[in-house]
Amino acid sequence: MSQGPRPSESAPFLYRAAQAIIPRLWRWTGGSVRILGREHLPERGAALILCNHLSYLDPILLQSSIRRPIYALAKSTSFSAPLTGPLMHRICSFPVRRFQVDPQATRVALRHLRAGRLVAIYIEGERSWNARLQEPKKGTVRLALKAGVPVIPCVIRGTYEVLPRWRKRLRPGPVTFQFMPPLPMPALHGRVHREPLVPETARRIMDALRTETRPAD
Repeated sequence: MSQGPRPSESAPFLYRAAQAIIPRLWRWTGGSVRILGREHLPERGAALILCNHLSYLDPILLQSSIRRPIYALAKSTSFSAPLTGPLMHRICSFPVRRFQVDPQATRVALRHLRAGRLVAIYIEGERSWNARLQEPKKGTVRLALKAGVPVIPCVIRGTYEVLPRWRKRLRPGPVTFQFMPPLPMPALHGRVHREPLVPETARRIMDALRTETRPAD
């Protein structure tokens, strides 16, 4: 399935430049990226990509490996940092305040989805310390039930071995992104209708993220 950009999905110049440069740099260092399940990503239209989170490299390699722009949630402190702050909005990121309810982040995510874009959220809310899945953030599950767009679980493998959160030194190696079949979601605008479905929806998403990476064909 082609991942070429659509006219309505033009991305900032810095984002497109990163897509051109980062994969080349990664291969130059000895790393590799494998994409499985690419056919599950829509050529156009909205989808919510929910990923596990192992490393700072997850969004960098994911967004540079998929041609369609992906708008990703990122911690708000990155937007105020001297080095990364001026760049964040230019690489299709938008902020979320971690460890607290952030209605503004939800509104921005819904705005992107209603505009027919791909939005990526790391459902655990932070990088894993041991490569095991953590508990999902219920706010992300509620967003999925409110948005009413297909949810595409994305299993990330390899970035923990390359750069875990407890290590500063990069050890390039193979990385895999495996997109799972979309999970259809209802558009439930009332909290009273969403809340009873949150536990089962969270279970479905996390079960998909526990899927072992399949070998390449």
